[in-house]
Amino acid sequence: MLVELLRGADALVHPSRHEGFGFPPLEAMACGTPVVVANAASLPEVVGDAGVLVDVDDPVALARALDDLLGDPARRAELRERGLARAAAFTWDACAAAMEDVYREARGG
Repeated sequence: MLVELLRGADALVHPSRHEGFGFPPLEAMACGTPVVVANAASLPEVVGDAGVLVDVDDPVALARALDDLLGDPARRAELRERGLARAAAFTWDACAAAMEDVYREARGG
């Protein structure tokens, strides 16, 4: 059900100030849905250049970003492709490899 909702959406708006990882935007990008997210917490790292980052404390900027995105089909298509590519990089194998690197570094090589 969630996949169908995300695939049918024109955009996902996620103005979270305190995000542990950013699964909702990542799930949206994996479904081909462009995202508008807060430029806060982990969201810039998760979304990268595959979404629109805005100051969550500036409602005018948030509204403008969403309006611009919804009014520009070419930009939505561009972010859709970027989002799909970005989301594809977040695999459990990549996560496990990164954790292995952290442990290896912590024990001194």
